[in-house]
Amino acid sequence: MKELIIAIGLLLFIEGILYALFPSKMKNMLKTIEKLPISQLRTVGLFFALIGFAIVWYFKG
Repeated sequence: MKELIIAIGLLLFIEGILYALFPSKMKNMLKTIEKLPISQLRTVGLFFALIGFAIVWYFKG
């Protein structure tokens, strides 16, 4: 459970740093994401979720 909380904190930290350092680029990226079809967003999200799971599984095992 402790690792999950640390992982969520790290995720929030990284995302916050991106918004703090590159606010205009993040706004442009969000506008671009808004134009993508749902199926493509779902595919990309699943792809990144699988990569994240593989990384956690590899280093946890």
